[in-house]
Amino acid sequence: MQIWGKVLGFLFGFMLSKNIFGALLGLWLGHSFDKGRKLDFNNLGGKDSSRQAEFFYTTFSVMGYIAKANGQVTSHEIAFATAYMDKLGLNGEMRQQAQDAFREGKTAGFLIDERLNHFKQVCGNRHDLLLLFLEIQIQVAFADGELDTEERKALHKIAQLLGYSARDLDKLLEMMIAGAQFHQQSQSHFSGAGKFTSKQQVDIAYKLLGVDDGSSERDIKKAYRKLMSQHHPDKLIAKGLPPEMMEIAKQKTQDIQAAYELVSKK
Repeated sequence: MQIWGKVLGFLFGFMLSKNIFGALLGLWLGHSFDKGRKLDFNNLGGKDSSRQAEFFYTTFSVMGYIAKANGQVTSHEIAFATAYMDKLGLNGEMRQQAQDAFREGKTAGFLIDERLNHFKQVCGNRHDLLLLFLEIQIQVAFADGELDTEERKALHKIAQLLGYSARDLDKLLEMMIAGAQFHQQSQSHFSGAGKFTSKQQVDIAYKLLGVDDGSSERDIKKAYRKLMSQHHPDKLIAKGLPPEMMEIAKQKTQDIQAAYELVSKK
């Protein structure tokens, strides 16, 4: 029985950390060494490149699935998918991959359960990636400005497969609708064509942050920080977001920041 790895691992772990938890970690590593087992940390976290490829392909294939949810793909949904590809600057092979994925998703035999179960497995515990993915699909469902019964059912199925409850999705839907309104109003403000009154804009900002005007300053700040952390572009890239999709996260954080600044001034 080989024990030197365990002994030395335990001692080095304790010396470096000065506590029993570090020593136990060292013991475990030493045990692995004794057994001649190579620790594969890539398998624990998944390779970034494969995770990015999975996120990219699954995003556009599920876009196709939602677009076909009510029986037919409308011109609005095709335009949205095309605009999304333009927004991400997809050209050549990357654009072809996105188009192929979209076509696959809208086929009658698309295995949504299998696709999302695999996607969730690849993402591991990176809940921020799953959240951004779900937000993108909500945008697709609202491409024509409405959310019909079949599209709502499709979103609930996707949310459930990703580990979100119906209540979680409804809350996210409210925040996403507010986010779209807030972004639209922000763009209109620069062009001088405001759509909402100041009070309406503040109310929308509250909804975007997932709070209300009765929330305490502490709760508002907490919600703001959580949203910023969840959508921080650099963090998402590090967790497996394809670089081509960084602009989506950037826009989201800009809207969150602007909404927080607005409610902080009231």
